[in-house]
Amino acid sequence: MTGLAITEFSRPAATLSLFMAGVVAAVGVPASHADNDDNTLIPNNHRLNNGVVSNVFTIQRQAGCTTNIVANAQLRLAAQWHTDDVLHNRNLDGDIGSDGSTAQDRANAAGFRGAVAETVAINPALAISSLELLDQWYYNPAYLAIMQNCAYSQIGVWSENSLDRTVVVAVYGQRETAPR
Repeated sequence: MTGLAITEFSRPAATLSLFMAGVVAAVGVPASHADNDDNTLIPNNHRLNNGVVSNVFTIQRQAGCTTNIVANAQLRLAAQWHTDDVLHNRNLDGDIGSDGSTAQDRANAAGFRGAVAETVAINPALAISSLELLDQWYYNPAYLAIMQNCAYSQIGVWSENSLDRTVVVAVYGQRETAPR
């Protein structure tokens, strides 16, 4: 009889514990960001963003590029601005910002000097994998041309999520060369 009483009282306690764990998971914990070596924030989607950089590197190598594409904090900031804008302004679906800004305008405002291009992905879900993302961009001829352009040796990537939408922006840059 004692075993039965323990089981009867343990089951509600276990159910409550599982329910509370579900509530905590559903409510979530505030987004955590850590400082990077260059004192910029690392987003929660750090792994996805780095995966985009790695995959663009691979696409450039397949296209015959010999230079390395490197992450650039100014381009990342320009990508962050547009990501936030697209995430919160559902009528946006491309490169033009809600204020009429272009990728070049945002890169210039972030302090980058040189030509830029941009790829944007909007996924109607909480998340997107780097494979799904690159699949979207790879089969878009304009975006593929941007990713394969060896002149773009710098990149900034940012991604954000809401419950029903994920936005990823990559800004590709070519530094201005100093006049001789």
